[in-house]
Amino acid sequence: MKLHYLPLEGSFFKEHQSTLILRPLKVCLCPFLPAHPLSISTHLYIIQHPAEESKVLRTVPLLVACLPQDKCTVKVGRRFSGERDVELSTVCRESGTLILYPGAEATDLEEFLLSSPVYPSTIIIIDGTWSQAKDIFYKNSLFRLPKQVQLKTNISSQYVIRMQPTNRCLSTLECAAVALSILEKDIHIQETLLRPLQALCSFQLQHGAQIRLSKEHLLKNGLYPKPMPTSKRKLRKMELLMSSVKI
Repeated sequence: MKLHYLPLEGSFFKEHQSTLILRPLKVCLCPFLPAHPLSISTHLYIIQHPAEESKVLRTVPLLVACLPQDKCTVKVGRRFSGERDVELSTVCRESGTLILYPGAEATDLEEFLLSSPVYPSTIIIIDGTWSQAKDIFYKNSLFRLPKQVQLKTNISSQYVIRMQPTNRCLSTLECAAVALSILEKDIHIQETLLRPLQALCSFQLQHGAQIRLSKEHLLKNGLYPKPMPTSKRKLRKMELLMSSVKI
């Protein structure tokens, strides 16, 4: 897969019929990809919000380019059901399937592996903004069937060209990199998956992009450029960000 032709449309994942955008060879990401797809036993499912398809600097194409085709499946949509997606319904009902989504009911992935009688074979990750991911998770009953896990990590996001809600938030690729390295017990997987993301951000910064600090950082330091919201619900979310409370 030549990543100086970075896919713009989601149909790329189906039949390679999408419109492609050209990346000049001097900023081609191919040299930063593994020579061969990573050898993994875990099957990764990416549930992608449709709005992500139109974003040029997204991380899922980089992730797909690094993994075997039979170990990485991307499904685009907002609503999923057993009737409309039998494959996904079956996967969600299997005992070896996990869903990566933080929250009060989520178990730390590494802690879960220590006590689980069944070693996970599949992990599901939702791709979208935090509000989009929340909508997908809570409005699709299928996604509450797998065991819910979260990552306990101190790493900061290297996806510095896109604003994150908090300093602890990671991109979809970074979440997959950490989760797969834990499940496969191989830290080199994380390093390999992060390499093209680091290159993408470096190229963008060299050509005029700016480092995007988290909304949490901007609020805490009085740098947030927009007026504070008047809605009580949105104002409460801002207050939680400034106090570093998970939302």
